[in-house]
Amino acid sequence: MNDFGVPTLRMTMDTDISALRSLAQTYFDAAYEMDAEKFASIFHPLSSVTKVAEDGNVGVTPIATWLAAVRNMEAPKQQGFERDDQILSTDVEGELALLKVKLHIPPRRFTDLLSCLKVNGTWKIVQKVMTSNA
Repeated sequence: MNDFGVPTLRMTMDTDISALRSLAQTYFDAAYEMDAEKFASIFHPLSSVTKVAEDGNVGVTPIATWLAAVRNMEAPKQQGFERDDQILSTDVEGELALLKVKLHIPPRRFTDLLSCLKVNGTWKIVQKVMTSNA
């Protein structure tokens, strides 16, 4: 218990949930603006993006390579598209968290699982696993 009679673990959990929601909002903003620097601020430098590749196999892309591709994409914001993003779930266990998010980058809709670790007190995405459909 803290000085206010609130269990300390609960306060930590609330703080973590709030920080993870903020991270997700930055993620959504970066996707809408196709802002590689904004993405870079929330991804750990050793992270990667994983998806089923065109050939049907698992494709793993280092974050630096993925960010380079983002820099060449046209932003949904520039195209006048409306935003459609949401946090589907948040699961926190100590320094580990999993965010399930959904967003629309026309013409595709994406569902992403963002594995996060609390690194030196700050939540960072360490792995993005994604799928999409038209």
